[in-house]
Amino acid sequence: MHFQWYPGHMTKAKRMMQENIKLIDIVVELVDARVPLSSKNPDIDELAKNKFRLILLNKTDLADKDATEKWAEYFRGQGFAVAKVNSQRGTGVKAINGLIQEACKEKIERDRKRGIKNRPIRAMIVGIPNVGKSTFINSFAGKACTKTGNKPGVTKGKQWIKLNKNVELLDTPGILWPKFEDQAVGLRLALIGSIKDEIVNRSEMAIALIDFLKTSYPGMLAKRYEVKEEMDRVTILEQIAENRNCLAKGGAFDLEKAAILLLDEFRSGKIGYITLEFPENEKDS
Repeated sequence: MHFQWYPGHMTKAKRMMQENIKLIDIVVELVDARVPLSSKNPDIDELAKNKFRLILLNKTDLADKDATEKWAEYFRGQGFAVAKVNSQRGTGVKAINGLIQEACKEKIERDRKRGIKNRPIRAMIVGIPNVGKSTFINSFAGKACTKTGNKPGVTKGKQWIKLNKNVELLDTPGILWPKFEDQAVGLRLALIGSIKDEIVNRSEMAIALIDFLKTSYPGMLAKRYEVKEEMDRVTILEQIAENRNCLAKGGAFDLEKAAILLLDEFRSGKIGYITLEFPENEKDS
């Protein structure tokens, strides 16, 4: 499989961020806890240099808990503030306000020395598609948030959401995509659903997932699907098709249907807590 895309709206989104970044104190970046590095956009590091940074490992309910803890340590070692959250359920969201204050304490202290008190911290939330950005904003902001209107220097149409007296959030319409050279990154993003299934080969993705699970999470496929993991990956997909009644006319195995089943059950966490990449495999970790 070959993954490569860089949509036209990416250029527009990048320009929007460049225009607004000067107004921001802290950039809060959501990544998917199952693929923390692959879902982290390297463009953000360049655009947000000299800004305070907070990484939110989202969808922790689906990821390998030990791996998530290692990733949290990895990003802290890179100089980021880090939090583990589940936006869907709201787990960990209440602590974010305090983390933002802690991450920006130098800025708050500088303001205090200049006689500036109670100036809200301005945050921008970024994240690639399907990492749960909208769900997080809704959970973090809650129903009590108020739109404070356009601020000077902000491109028309931007809105500041006053979360509380301490934090204002820039509600940005632009979503940034990563541009990647490593095809393994594309595969991981496809597996979590950040790339539309319609433009990828789901059978090949399922076979790649089987390969990964056999190596990194032995026994998990056997427990869920009653397959023999010592068999080759295509045979395992055929076993899943047989055991889950994914059959075409005439009784032939419907591997596409079995692949969709496997991918859906991975994404919903039914197979188990799975992380697709690990910090110990990173050269600079």
